[in-house]
Amino acid sequence: MIDAVGNPQSLLVLGGTSDIALATAKQYAEARPLRIILADRPEESERLNEAAETLRKTGSTVSILTFDARKAETHAEVIDKAFADGDVDVTLIAFGIQGDNEKGWTDVEAARAVADINYVAPVSLGVLLAAKLRKQGHGNVAVMSSPAGERARRSNFVYGSSKAGLDVFFTGLTYALEEHGVKVTVVRPNFTHTKLTEGMKAAPMANTPESVAKVIVDGVRKGSPLVYAPAQFRFVMSILRHVPRAIFRRLPI
Repeated sequence: MIDAVGNPQSLLVLGGTSDIALATAKQYAEARPLRIILADRPEESERLNEAAETLRKTGSTVSILTFDARKAETHAEVIDKAFADGDVDVTLIAFGIQGDNEKGWTDVEAARAVADINYVAPVSLGVLLAAKLRKQGHGNVAVMSSPAGERARRSNFVYGSSKAGLDVFFTGLTYALEEHGVKVTVVRPNFTHTKLTEGMKAAPMANTPESVAKVIVDGVRKGSPLVYAPAQFRFVMSILRHVPRAIFRRLPI
């Protein structure tokens, strides 16, 4: 269970080598030692082991699971293993790919990769997590969305479309799980300096993994259904959503 000041006893990270996810796990672990499950692809085993060793230095218990977003047939087994040692207080869904937008709308396999990893897999996991959390009667899910899903842009509409679907599903899940004592937090970070965005031009109001992690921890503690990082980006998107299409498509964003 999460204690009175918002610190969980257990944390599941799907996408366990994500810079933002690891910064979040570290913030939780520095507040109090906890049980952490890191799940990611077999190819990330070296980084997973390094992350686990770092987190164990906080006094936390850390285990590792092999997880492949594109193998939906394995998702139920992964979730069963994650919950095998007891309740999970907080789950962070933090995996995803940016993809090449031009390939994404001209190459079927490139488009499917973005859709499968950013939308289909999180929905599959969301359904499985919802069943576990309803049964245990408590818990929080935080999922990494993006402002890119709020309005289509020429530069990244394939990625944005996958995040739009994810965002709507988990926003709806906040309503569906509320009566079961389970809360869902959708996280919409602005550009963040991570390995996912390495080599890309930074946008104004850019984040660090640590600043996004703080927003996630605070959002989960408050039970917020939606958070932006930084918080003031909410107002930026509120304006951009209402810019006429003829003008919006010409903006250098």
